Amino acid sequence: MTWNGEEADIEAYVARVGHKGDMKPDFDTLRALHRAHVASIPFENLEMMVGRPVPLDLVALQDKLVRRRRGGYCYEQNLLFAAVLERIGFAVTGLGARVRAGASSRRAVTHMLLKVEADGQQWHCDVGFGGLGLLEPVPMGDEGDVRQDVRQGEWRFRIVQEANGARVLRTEHAGGWFDLYEYTLEERLPVDYVVMNHYTSTHPMSSFIRRPVIQRAAPNVRRTLVGERLTVTRPDGTSDERDVSARELGDVLDREFGIELSAEDRAELIRAHYAGA
Repeated sequence: MTWNGEEADIEAYVARVGHKGDMKPDFDTLRALHRAHVASIPFENLEMMVGRPVPLDLVALQDKLVRRRRGGYCYEQNLLFAAVLERIGFAVTGLGARVRAGASSRRAVTHMLLKVEADGQQWHCDVGFGGLGLLEPVPMGDEGDVRQDVRQGEWRFRIVQEANGARVLRTEHAGGWFDLYEYTLEERLPVDYVVMNHYTSTHPMSSFIRRPVIQRAAPNVRRTLVGERLTVTRPDGTSDERDVSARELGDVLDREFGIELSAEDRAELIRAHYAGA
């Protein structure tokens, strides 16, 4: 199996995300698992912030995201999801994307997403893009096709195909449509994500090693903690922002994102990120 699905602990995963429905390789199951995963497992880069490597083997992913109830970033989240889907019987293909999200120049391929086949269609799945990401799968569409807008909770998304063949995932902001990332249908293998992960988690130019990034998406609100800034954004574009002090960091991680750090990890995160703490 490409994603080591035979090693996936389905019972533990289902308990982690709170899924109570069927486990068949059909769209209803895919949609329900995607929504449950996004709702339950937050996006976070805290291992990097405390100076640890980010292993991508399934044993480590299940220990961290399932047993210890932590979050992770795109490779961790989508590799776990791919293994679970493969175990259930879905056909899963790994893809790579160039993140746009306000970038002024074209970036390298550093994001992971999935193509999943269900009910005779190909579905764009991504449980690892954080607060701006999808809540559930969206249809990829045919070559040259521009999809209808898709509403997920109070958020809207669309996939548009550009002249160079790239597909672009967009979400609607108060000021209009906003590009999240571009991708092609070139297949990526687990070893490709090992290389991407090494760059993203260690290279001095990677934004993920500079400051904490914790995000969580819900049907009616998006929560992000970037550095010390906590932002809660609503679909109408309004938001609340405030700085989080070192003293309240642990409580905010638990209450807003469902992340429970050990006392040692919390102290190390504060030491590494909060000057003078």
